[in-house]
Amino acid sequence: MIDRRTLLASALPAALAPLALSRAALGALAPSPQYYELRRYRLQNFSGQNAFHAFWGEVAVPALNRLGVEPVGAFTVVHGPNAPSAYVLLPHPDLASAVGVRRRLAEDAAYMEAGEGFLKRSLADPSYARYESSLFKAFDGMPVLETPIDAAGRVFELRVYESQSDEAGIRKIEMFDNGEIPIFREVGLHPVFFGEALVGEQLPNLTYLLAFESMAAREEAWAKFLAHPDWKTLSADPYYAETVSAISSYVLRPAPYSQV
Repeated sequence: MIDRRTLLASALPAALAPLALSRAALGALAPSPQYYELRRYRLQNFSGQNAFHAFWGEVAVPALNRLGVEPVGAFTVVHGPNAPSAYVLLPHPDLASAVGVRRRLAEDAAYMEAGEGFLKRSLADPSYARYESSLFKAFDGMPVLETPIDAAGRVFELRVYESQSDEAGIRKIEMFDNGEIPIFREVGLHPVFFGEALVGEQLPNLTYLLAFESMAAREEAWAKFLAHPDWKTLSADPYYAETVSAISSYVLRPAPYSQV
């Protein structure tokens, strides 16, 4: 069976070649896709949250910024699994930054000294239970993280789309890149990032984060999206059928020191 995109590409007239070259030249100027590490910290108890957020706000975020990791997002859970927990989002300019960030922090004398009380807690009284980490590569349709809303009462929605196979997951990413992201922007689903999961749980999956001025704005934006004619057309395309097997949604609130 001939892939429809291959067939379409072969039918393009030679007259479009200069345009194709122009687009290639523009593509060379586009920013390289970022990599995102998303951590979910499982805290020991609610009283431990104060120490956790003090450390991240006063020590960890400034140190990460010195390493070129910015803006750093930090969130608490409003709706979703919470026992208690906190999410931290680290945007990296390249894969080397993502892979080396822990050792680079350990080599930062100012970070180690300022955070000693948190970093070197005893085995009997640790600063947190554990954290889970996932690594994502940004979509071509949104290669860098954005901070679209700075309202004091803003909320975020973290969504995870699992797929039954890598092939299905790739088609869902193409669906976002080929039209879904612009619809999001139009209706008020303000994207912060879209990422293809490279390492983590629930693979294969894509994960994205949206920002809203309020919970009411979130409800209004999703209603507009579902009714949008372009979404109805896109979702009816058989090429994008059966690409998502499960969806998880979490509503988050930024910590006072969050840079997202």
